[in-house]
Amino acid sequence: MSTGMPDPPGIAFVTSNPGKAREASHFLGRPVHAIALDLPEIQSLDFAEVARAKALAAVAAVGGPVLVEDSGLEVAAWGGFPGPMTKWITQGPLGEEGFARMLDAFSDRRAAAVSALALASPGDRAENVLVAVGRRDGTIAKEPRGHRGFGWDVLFVPEGSTRTYAEMTSEEKNLDSHRARAFGALREALRR
Repeated sequence: MSTGMPDPPGIAFVTSNPGKAREASHFLGRPVHAIALDLPEIQSLDFAEVARAKALAAVAAVGGPVLVEDSGLEVAAWGGFPGPMTKWITQGPLGEEGFARMLDAFSDRRAAAVSALALASPGDRAENVLVAVGRRDGTIAKEPRGHRGFGWDVLFVPEGSTRTYAEMTSEEKNLDSHRARAFGALREALRR
């Protein structure tokens, strides 16, 4: 990472998702300056690679330090698919209900929710972008459940719970979510 990188509160969080911005604000302990940009997204099943590429594109567009996130679900029965492409499947014609039904043909509904945060400054090259990944194991619900949260929260049941993220309060979810773990890893990496 280049020298002079400010702590995360001094950077722009590039996201068009207000839910992610609220959670980032919670984890950083202060309001987050969110910027919605239409960023190119490389096609890869590697969350860190996608987040790193998004961070480099975002820093070029913003001209200052940025934080980006890529998140999604890795389904065990599908060999980790859809991974970073989760949004395109659950928000497309298939929707969350279709996503859940596709797993009905499999006895294994295990999945992991993954968040990859990437922090970049102007002048950084790919190897200088700081990436922190958080992962939370769980399962995919038989059908979408709950009205809280955002995105695929209606599908993911974290290990040790019977409720989806969307059935939890934000406080419950944020105790030990994939995003909480990613922000914890980012804080640890910045301390080093």
